[in-house]
Amino acid sequence: MEALYQLSYSPDAATLPVASRATPGEGGRAGTLAEIMTSPTATAPDPPPFRYNAALANEIETKWQDRWDEDHTFWTPNPSGELADGFAAVADRRKLYALDMFPYPSGAGLHVGHPLGYIGTDVYARYMRMRGHNVLHAMGYDAFGLPAEQYAVQTGQHPRVTTEANVANMRRQLRALGLGHDSRRGVTTTDPDYYRWTQWIFLQIFDSWYDEEQDRARPIATLVAELAAGERVPEGDANPHGMTWADLDDDAQATVVDSYRLAYLDEAPVNWCPALGTVLANEEVTADGRSERGNHPVFKRPLKQWMMRITAYADRLLGDLELLDWPESIKLMQRNWIGRSVGAEVGFPVEEHTDLEIDVFTTRPDTLFGATYMVLAPEHPLVEQIAPTQWPDGTPAEWRATFGLDRSPVEAVTAYREFAEAKTELERQSEGKEKTGVFTGAFARNPTNGSTVPVFVADYVLIGYGTGAIMAVPAHDQRDFEFAHEFALPIAGVVRPPDGWLRERSLTADTPADQWPEAYTGDGVAMNSSADDLTIDGLPTAEAKRHISEWLAAREYGAPAVTYKLRDWLFSRQRYWGEPFPIVYDEQDRPFAVPESMLPVELPDITDFEPRILADDDSSLPEPPLARAEAWVTTELDLGDGPRRYRRETNTMPQWAGSCWYYLRYLDPTNDRAIVDPDVERYWMVTDDRPEAGGVDLYVGGAEHAVLHLLYARFWHKVLFDLGRVSTPEPFHRLFNQGTITAAAYTDARGAYVDASEIVEQDGGYTFKGEPVTRHDGKMGKSLKNSVTPDDIYRDYGADTLRLYEMFMGPLDASRPWSTHDIIGVHRFLQRFWRNVVNEETGELRVAVESVDDDTRRLLHQVIEAVGSDMGTLEFNTAIARLFELNNRLTRVVEERGHAPAEVVEPMVLMLAPLAPHVAEELWQRLGHDTSLTFEAFPEPDPALLVEDELVVPVQVNGKVRSHIRITADATDHTYEAAARAEPKIAALLGGAVVHKVVVVPGRMVSFVIG
Repeated sequence: MEALYQLSYSPDAATLPVASRATPGEGGRAGTLAEIMTSPTATAPDPPPFRYNAALANEIETKWQDRWDEDHTFWTPNPSGELADGFAAVADRRKLYALDMFPYPSGAGLHVGHPLGYIGTDVYARYMRMRGHNVLHAMGYDAFGLPAEQYAVQTGQHPRVTTEANVANMRRQLRALGLGHDSRRGVTTTDPDYYRWTQWIFLQIFDSWYDEEQDRARPIATLVAELAAGERVPEGDANPHGMTWADLDDDAQATVVDSYRLAYLDEAPVNWCPALGTVLANEEVTADGRSERGNHPVFKRPLKQWMMRITAYADRLLGDLELLDWPESIKLMQRNWIGRSVGAEVGFPVEEHTDLEIDVFTTRPDTLFGATYMVLAPEHPLVEQIAPTQWPDGTPAEWRATFGLDRSPVEAVTAYREFAEAKTELERQSEGKEKTGVFTGAFARNPTNGSTVPVFVADYVLIGYGTGAIMAVPAHDQRDFEFAHEFALPIAGVVRPPDGWLRERSLTADTPADQWPEAYTGDGVAMNSSADDLTIDGLPTAEAKRHISEWLAAREYGAPAVTYKLRDWLFSRQRYWGEPFPIVYDEQDRPFAVPESMLPVELPDITDFEPRILADDDSSLPEPPLARAEAWVTTELDLGDGPRRYRRETNTMPQWAGSCWYYLRYLDPTNDRAIVDPDVERYWMVTDDRPEAGGVDLYVGGAEHAVLHLLYARFWHKVLFDLGRVSTPEPFHRLFNQGTITAAAYTDARGAYVDASEIVEQDGGYTFKGEPVTRHDGKMGKSLKNSVTPDDIYRDYGADTLRLYEMFMGPLDASRPWSTHDIIGVHRFLQRFWRNVVNEETGELRVAVESVDDDTRRLLHQVIEAVGSDMGTLEFNTAIARLFELNNRLTRVVEERGHAPAEVVEPMVLMLAPLAPHVAEELWQRLGHDTSLTFEAFPEPDPALLVEDELVVPVQVNGKVRSHIRITADATDHTYEAAARAEPKIAALLGGAVVHKVVVVPGRMVSFVIG
C-alpha cells in the first residue's frame, strides 16, 4: 500500500468544534440506493465525535459561508467599471449569466418549496464555474407591493420597516442555503438608488413614441420635429378638426404630442378592486373576475390612469418568441394573450342616420351574407345615438323582452346598460349562460346584399375586444346561435358543413340552419352567398375570404385588418407602497416630466396608509394615500420657464415596474451615471452563438409568470433597445420553469385548512386536536397551512442535505411531493461518503494514494461522464443517483481495504461540490488543498474507460433466457455463437437437440431455436 494522504490538519488542530449531538440516521454499511432511501432511522445513543450529523453539518456550513464572504469567492468581475477588479484573470473565459426570478420578501419567510429553483440555478452556476465560465449569479428583492401596505394598514407600522425586516430574514435563509451569489450586486426595489432608475426608464418611455414606418420607438423630440416641419400631419382624436400643426395653439400641440407617447394618460374603464383599494391590470384579474391577490371582486369603473402602449409592440412581442429558447407552453400562453387575429373591418351603415356607420371586425368575412343581426357592447358610444324615441312598427315582443316592454328604446337601452355594468367580464363571456340583451330600435344595412338587420345591445360583446361591435352570424358562431334562439332571430347557413359533421348530427345538406342543434364554426364551402355583382358560392373558406375581402376593399365597404386581444398596460395604482411617478401637473392639469437631475422622486413618510374608500362600496373611487401628503404633493420646480408651482402625481407605479428591469441593474449596480455601462451590458447580454436575440443565458422561475412579468419585461426591454440603451432585442434567451413542491394539507369539518404540523395519524386516519380531518395534497404554502420551513431542515439535517434532497426528488421542472421522512436517506448518503473519507472516531483521513481495480475505475469514469452530462442539462436527480451508485462501490472498497482510494475520492468530491458545496469544501480542505474548490476543474472522463471491454449477454433457448455469457465488446457473430454453445447450461440444453435457428444480436443476445 502506498502512502496515506497527508492530513490538512490533525484532530487536535481542527478548526471545527466536535459535533455534540446525534442526527436522524447513523452509519453502518453502505446499501443499495433503495436501502439508502427507505431504511428506518437509527439514532446512536453515543455518536462518534467526528460523525457527519446535523451539528457538524451546521458548523461546516457556517464556516464555509463565512469563508466565502471573507474571500469574496463569488464576486464576479465586470470587463470595466467599479466591479472590474480581477477581470484579467477571467478575460479568456466564456461568460454565463444565470438568473433567478425576483423574489418577494414575504413576512412568513421561506418554506422549502421556495428555494427549489434557487438551488437548481446555484447548482448549475457552480457547475459552469468548474467548467471554466465566468459566471454572474446574483439575488435581489422585489419589495414594493400590496402585502406590506396591507400590513401597514392593519398595524400602523411603516411598510419600509416591515419590508426591511422581511428582506433581512430572507437574506439570512438564502445565505444558509450556501447560494453562490455576488453579494455586491443584490438590489432591492424599495431602495431610492434603485427606483431612481425605474423612474428614469419611465421617463424614457414617456418621452418616446412608436414610429410604425420604422417599426420602433423613437424620442418624442423627433415626432415634434417632423410635425413642425410638415413631414407628419397631426391626426387622430387629439386634432378633431384636422388643423395643421402651425395652426394649433400650445395646449393643442401638447395634446397631440401626448396622444403619441408610449406612456400616456387615459380615462377608460379599469379594473377597480374596492377591497384592495386599487386598480388592477387585466393580467392581475383572474379568469373568474376576481383579484389575483386576495381573490376579491373586481369591477369596471372609468378612471383617469397612466397607460403603457404595449400594443404598439404586439407584433414584435409575438414574432420574437421564435428567437427564444423557452418552453413551448409559455410561448403559447404569450401568443394567446397577445391574441393576434387577421380578418377584415367592415362598415354597416345605420338606417335613418346618414353619417353613422357601425364598424365590425371579423375573421370570417366569408360569412357576411349570414349576418342576420348586429350587437353592440353596452359601453359602445353609438348605443345612445342610434336608439329612437319610439319602437319601430312590428317590433317583436321577444326583442324588447324584460328591458323594453314598458319602456321606450332609449329607456330600455339605459336600463340594460345599468344591468350589464354590474357584471364582471367573465360573467359576461361565460359559455352556456342565459343570453340577455335588448333591441336598440335601430337597423343597419349589410353592405354585401343591402339587407337590413336589427341592432341589439348585449353583454356578451365587450368594448375592449375588436371594435366593440359584431355582425352576428348565428349559423356559424355558437354564442350568436344561442342569442338568436333566445330572441327569435333568423339563422341563415352560409357555409356548408362537411358531410361527416352532418351525419354525426343526423342532418342532411338540405336541413335548414335554424334546425341545426348547434352552430357549425369550422371551414367549409360557401353557400347562399350571392348578390348582384358578388358571389362566393362554391368557394372553399380560404378562397371565399380572399375574394370577398378584395370586393369590400374595392368598394370601400371595408379593408383588411389585424386585431389583438392584448390591451395597453394599465400602469397606475392607488396605493402608497410603490415607486412614485416622476410626473408633475400644472394648473391646466397637463403632465410634465421631472428632470433627470431631480431623480429619484422619493416617497414621503406618511402615517395613514389606507385608501379613503368603503371596502364594500363597489361604486367608490379611490383617494390615494399620497394625496394626503400635502407638503409633498405641492412642489415648486423650474422646468425651463422659471420657478412655478406644480402638483405631483399621487398614484404610484405597479409592483411589476421594479421587476421589469432588475436583471440589468445586477450587471452594474454601483453605477450612478447610467442604468448600466454599455460595455458591461454588451459583455453579459450578447452571446456570439445567438446574437439575433441575446439576453440572459439561463432564467429560472415559475410558470405562473408567463404573462404578467415576462411580457412586461420584454416590452420595457424592447423600448430600451429601440432607444439604444441596451444592445439585445430580448431580455431572457433561455427560460426554465422549475416545478413545485407539494405537501399534505388537511381540512376540518368546516372545510377550513388546519396546521399540518399538528396532525396526528392514527387508526388509518388523521386528527387535529383530537378531531378528525381530511387529507388533501396541494402546493406547499401559507394558504394551505402545510409549509415546512427550511430553518427546521437546516437545524435537523443541514443545508447540504436540503439542497441534495430537493435536487434528488425528481426532474427540476416537475412537481414533487415533500416528505421529511425521505430526506433521511439523502442525509445518510452524505454520512456514508463522509465516513468513507474521514474516520468518525479520530477525525483522520481514510484516504490512500493507491491503484483501484479496473471495474471501480471504469465505473468512476462512467459516473463522471454521466454526472457532467446531466448537470449541463439540469437533470440533477439522475446525476445524484449516479453519485449514490459510485458511493456504494466506494463503500465496498473501503470495507475491503480499510481506506478509500484517492483516485475515486477526489473526483467524487468535485462532482458533489455543486450539489452539496459545504461538505465538499470541507473534505477538499481535509484532502490537503488550501484553496476553495469553487474554481477547480470538473473531472473529465477517460474516453477509453467509457467503452465496455466485456459485455454480459443473455442466451435464450426457444425464447426463454437460460443463461448469460461474458464476451468482448468487439466479438464476431461466430464468437458469440461459440461462446454460447460452450456455456455449460446451454450446452446441456443443446445436447442431442436439433438447432433449427441461431440469432445473434451483438451486445444484446444470442438465441437458439431447437426442436
